[in-house]
Amino acid sequence: MIKKATFAGGCFWCMVKPFSKYDGILEVISGYTGGETENPTYKEVCGGTTGHYEAIEITYDDSLIDYADILDVFWKQIDPTDSNGQFVDRGPQYRPAIFVHDEEQRKIAEQSKKELDESKRFDRPISVEIIDATTFYNAEPEHQNYYKKQPKHYNMYYKNSGRYNFVKAFWDGSRPDRDELKEKLTDIQFEVTQNDMTECPFENDYFNNFEEGIYVDVVGGEVLFSSKDKFESGCGWPAFSKPVENNSLSERTDFSMGMLRTEVRSRVSNSHLGHVFDDGPEELGGLRYCINSASLKFIPKEDMEKEGYGEYLKIFE
Repeated sequence: MIKKATFAGGCFWCMVKPFSKYDGILEVISGYTGGETENPTYKEVCGGTTGHYEAIEITYDDSLIDYADILDVFWKQIDPTDSNGQFVDRGPQYRPAIFVHDEEQRKIAEQSKKELDESKRFDRPISVEIIDATTFYNAEPEHQNYYKKQPKHYNMYYKNSGRYNFVKAFWDGSRPDRDELKEKLTDIQFEVTQNDMTECPFENDYFNNFEEGIYVDVVGGEVLFSSKDKFESGCGWPAFSKPVENNSLSERTDFSMGMLRTEVRSRVSNSHLGHVFDDGPEELGGLRYCINSASLKFIPKEDMEKEGYGEYLKIFE
């Protein structure tokens, strides 16, 4: 069924890109909602007098992606403890909020908020409002897909607004179970997945492994890549043309090392995996997912059934 999901997370320029590549998300529109003024303009909303929030409206197919999964993506883009704005943008028009379209969404949103609060990831309470959805007004054309239309300005704003540093520090670099993971993982697995380290090329477990099987997240066990999509790139790290499922990954703009790259993370466990580049073989789609072996666990085809991954054997049929 085709449904809507509506979120406010500060400046809407930064809220579109994170949702853009998931299977089942059909459209992401920037706009205004929650206020009284009909057909507000960007200038009016920025003035803070309309009652509207800057927001995004997502159209999605719930047979391909769950509302709970979309919420998971939403949380990881914002500071959920700040009720007075987001990062450099202050004022009621930049407050974070979840606008629910039915009672099922409200129930899922309230449970998700409760679980985040109880996780103690943050030392302040989760202050994101859950509000009944009202009329959504599309923003002006120049604000739609801003990250595509104005990539240089978008990247500069995303970094300098404070959002990038917050997300890296509080979402990617801090987990309530960090100490447990340090005991569970090897030193290199922990440094790669939790501290965004890159392992040495040609001195890792899977760069030249082409046995049939799947590669799962070493932290949470989610299926990420398949040997069917692995290729020899010469880079010294495992290279894949695509994930098994787009919804298993999330992407972040990465400004580290004095470069502008696209970081790849596992969506559920939020492990750092590596980066994706557009220099892959054209016949395979043109992408190269350059992934650290230390972020992966390889499950040989013959072991997939007993390891609980039997449903993925269809990949090799």
